[in-house]
Amino acid sequence: MTESATGVDTKPRAPGGLVRGTLRTLRNEFTDKERRLGYILVTPAIAIILAIALFPLLYAIWLSLQEIIINQSSSFVGFQNYVDMIQDPDFHSALINTTVFTVLSVSLELVLGMAIALALNRAFKGRGIARATALAPWAFPPAIAAVMWRLMFQDQVGGGILAYLIRSSGIYTHPILGSDSALIVAAVLVDVWKTTPFMALLLLAGLQVIPQEVYEASRVDGATSWQQFWRVTLPLVRPAMLVALLFRTLDAWRVYDLLWVMGNRQLNSLSVYVYNGVKISQLDFSLGNAAAVFVFLSSIAIAFLFIKVLGTRAVD
Repeated sequence: MTESATGVDTKPRAPGGLVRGTLRTLRNEFTDKERRLGYILVTPAIAIILAIALFPLLYAIWLSLQEIIINQSSSFVGFQNYVDMIQDPDFHSALINTTVFTVLSVSLELVLGMAIALALNRAFKGRGIARATALAPWAFPPAIAAVMWRLMFQDQVGGGILAYLIRSSGIYTHPILGSDSALIVAAVLVDVWKTTPFMALLLLAGLQVIPQEVYEASRVDGATSWQQFWRVTLPLVRPAMLVALLFRTLDAWRVYDLLWVMGNRQLNSLSVYVYNGVKISQLDFSLGNAAAVFVFLSSIAIAFLFIKVLGTRAVD
């Protein structure tokens, strides 16, 4: 017998106590008719998910531990593919490009999306038309948007309008499409233009469920508009912000088509690195598999980090 901090004697839990408790919980779950019916109904969906998602994932992990050469026998090499991947300069550039693109694009989209959501949440004449118009860029496929903006950034064939404006203003005098750094910035601008409406839509949904009585009470207490935003709007919209940031960060982290088209197949990202390994270069098939597993595991880590940092705790 030991005494707890509350002064109540507690008995150390037996080693098998956890197992017996788990078995008891499972027995209670399946003896209840409604809960048993629920498990039966979701079993086909779980089986399909395991078949089309879990098995390919486990197979990809197994392949990443093999030395594979097309039309030849494979051999187990353990984590050597991951070591080679980390030492690969192309992987370094892909990781840096993807990280810079993700951080810049998601940060700008959050700020602009919140501003647009706050504006569209107000009551004004023509609000429905304004909402539909604001969502228009989101309808463009990424590859189409990249081609359209690439034409505006090009310096050849008379030059694009954006290239002319940037060069005339003295912001950047070199060809934008000829520099990886300038291309990353251009790709961020394209992604912000295209995907900010999606961020605004999710944040607007979160704003619309906030009761107006909360704002009225804060005004009675003398809160300014800025104080209302920081102490009322942001805490209450945090669940929607978590969903928006999580979706957009994971989407940006696996970016492929936008950088592929904007960079004319020369701008590297993690997904482009995977494609180059498993599709284009048969000699780098093992590295491509290792990179694919890295993208998956890093996506899970990002999701876990967002949930821990922006977890939907109860608002004080």
